[in-house]
Amino acid sequence: MAGLAVLAALAGCTVQTPDGEGKRRLPVHIELPDDTPSPGRTPAGGGDGPRSAPPSGDSKPRSAPTPSRVLWSRGDTGRDVRELQARLRQVAWLFEGPTGTYDEPTQRAVGGFQGKRGLPRTGQTDTVTWQRLLGMTREPGRWDLYLMGGQPADPPDARCRSGRVLCIDKTSRTLRWMIDGRTVSTMAVRFGSQGTPTREGVFSVYWKSRDHVSTLYDSPMPYAMFFSGGQAVHYSADFAARGYAGGSHGCVNVRDEAAIAELFAQVRNGDKVVVSW
Repeated sequence: MAGLAVLAALAGCTVQTPDGEGKRRLPVHIELPDDTPSPGRTPAGGGDGPRSAPPSGDSKPRSAPTPSRVLWSRGDTGRDVRELQARLRQVAWLFEGPTGTYDEPTQRAVGGFQGKRGLPRTGQTDTVTWQRLLGMTREPGRWDLYLMGGQPADPPDARCRSGRVLCIDKTSRTLRWMIDGRTVSTMAVRFGSQGTPTREGVFSVYWKSRDHVSTLYDSPMPYAMFFSGGQAVHYSADFAARGYAGGSHGCVNVRDEAAIAELFAQVRNGDKVVVSW
């Protein structure tokens, strides 16, 4: 028995003792060693080597974070740049435009926004900067994007297709100067407020006044071309400064002084004026 016990110990066995009835149980329970050391065991190579990490539940390799990439920078143009500028206005980092052109003021505004939030101050709009700005602002509406003009004109009203016409569209907020169906120039315009709306219909220019001042409101109305009572197409310094944030007392405001100066020189008394939605 002693020899059998020694043999069992060497083989990694457990000797079963006789039970209470004196019967001997069959052989021994043999524990076969496996290849994985138990938590308290030292690896076969010794105790100084590094231990391998326990396997993770996710066997897929971990991917590195996506690096930030530049979306827009100085010189870029388009609707996306216009939205960027509109959102920068919402958080008071930009006070010009939107123009749709990534210019120097836009670059400075982006750099300031980045620096304030601990981002690399590059002045370029990358994905990280853009996501941070999106989280702080709302979706701009049409007239947020075109606050200072620049919007495309809708197709002209059918009544504008012949003759010399100031074709004014309230929907797209534009004025087309047309001669015999051809558009000579287009400019952004602003209309009267709800209390003093710009009248709609077909009119004609009956008086031009280069340096006019309103007797009713005591306000300058340069390059005024009157078409319905006291309502006229004229340059507005307020429109140039505030865009569609303001409104007129019924007149059709133009913010581009050079454009209306050229228009004033071409329009004649008697030329048709069409104001429509």
